[in-house]
Amino acid sequence: MSLHKIKGNTYYIDSVTNSGIFVFKNKNCLIIDTGSNNSDAKKIDELLIENNLHPKYIINTHNHLDHSGGNTYFQKNYSGCLVYTSLKEKLFMENQELQASMLSSSSPIKGIDKSNKPLTVDFVLNYGTNKIGDEKFEIVSLKGHSIEQIGIITSEKVCFLGDSIFSNEILEKYSFPYLYDINESINTLNTIKEIDADYFVISHAEEILNSEQIKVLADKNLENISNYIKQILDLLDQPMTREDILENLVILNDLSFNFYQYYLNFGGVSAFVSYLLANKLIEYSIEDGRLYYFKKPE
Repeated sequence: MSLHKIKGNTYYIDSVTNSGIFVFKNKNCLIIDTGSNNSDAKKIDELLIENNLHPKYIINTHNHLDHSGGNTYFQKNYSGCLVYTSLKEKLFMENQELQASMLSSSSPIKGIDKSNKPLTVDFVLNYGTNKIGDEKFEIVSLKGHSIEQIGIITSEKVCFLGDSIFSNEILEKYSFPYLYDINESINTLNTIKEIDADYFVISHAEEILNSEQIKVLADKNLENISNYIKQILDLLDQPMTREDILENLVILNDLSFNFYQYYLNFGGVSAFVSYLLANKLIEYSIEDGRLYYFKKPE
């Protein structure tokens, strides 16, 4: 883990979840995503201390704990450290049971509830220009992977994309990444290709991309979504439940996962089913207590 300069006062710290760092003139700094837990946050803090930087602000791209789990450490150790995110991500951060309840379709199942400790958010960011400290940051909507994920563009045209787009490494390792809303994900990937920035930081990636590279990667992500839409439609030549769909996707794509990841991927299947129903590409029927989906006859 190291602090890397991208341009001007914009840096990032490489980790399992990359964190953005913006340095103000007075050596206060803004952190974009704080890692999974106190251990991640402490490592980030050690790097900031080495570089005489003082954490003053945090922006979370979205509520998932690998992006916001380190918030509490900084709020506890740095009095007055302020946290920003979007309105709906704030609701999930301050009510940790919501994400697990959504995946469980009930009160959270043990093993899916990653945390029951609320994360305090001080301010909601608006889309467009927001002033934090003495600097302006552009906030863009990047919905899809989560309910209201945001991107942050610094004055030096460095854009932090969170999990709105997946790196080549992630797509090769997890070709069925979790998406909450397929239509919003498609819209976001097309939006990313139009963002006016010189450099792009993805949360789970080994390198910083330029404007041409991000367009290529966005198209690859779109192609991956299209591939799964086609696979599911092909499977639904015969009626299948959501469990059947997931089972077949696992076999076709050589996927594997643990208990938590099963529910996460089942949620991903639900997102595709919702998209296909909304676009009137599939229909459903209930037989003997089982809900089947099937391709709409042409």
